[in-house]
Amino acid sequence: MAIRRWRPFDDLLKLQNEMESLFDEFSRTPSRREVGEFDWYPYVDVSENEKEMKIEADLPGMKQEDIDINIDGNVLTIKGERKKEEETKEGNYYRSERHYGSFRRSFTLPSNLDVDKSKATFKHGVLTLTIPKLEEAKGKRIEIEVE
Repeated sequence: MAIRRWRPFDDLLKLQNEMESLFDEFSRTPSRREVGEFDWYPYVDVSENEKEMKIEADLPGMKQEDIDINIDGNVLTIKGERKKEEETKEGNYYRSERHYGSFRRSFTLPSNLDVDKSKATFKHGVLTLTIPKLEEAKGKRIEIEVE
C-alpha cells in the first residue's frame, strides 16, 4: 500500500464542489427538451452560381398557405407553422419524433441580388427560392491584350 500525503483542503474543495453541484441541480430550470417541447426548423441548402442564388428548404407535411417568405432589405425570412392533424385515440404511441409548431429562419443576403425578381416554388415538401443576381454583379471577364 502506498503512502499518500493528506491534504485536508483537497477534501474540503471536493465537498464544496459536490454541494454546488447539488444546489445547481435543484435551482436550474429544465430545458425545453427535457419537458417534451422541441424547437424545430427546416433544413436549408443555400447555393449559388454565376447567375443566381438558390435556397431550398425541407418542409415536409406543410401546405403552401402555411409558409410565409419575406425579404426586408438584405434579410430573407422564411416562417411558417406545421400543424398537427387530428389526434387519434385508437392506438398507443410509443414514440413520436415528428415536430409540430411554428418556425422562423432568417438569412442575410448579399447585396448583389435582384430581390424584385425572386421566384418561389413548393413541390413535394421542398420550398425552392431562386433569386437572380444583378446584371452588373455577374462580373465580366477581361481579356489581356498582347502588345
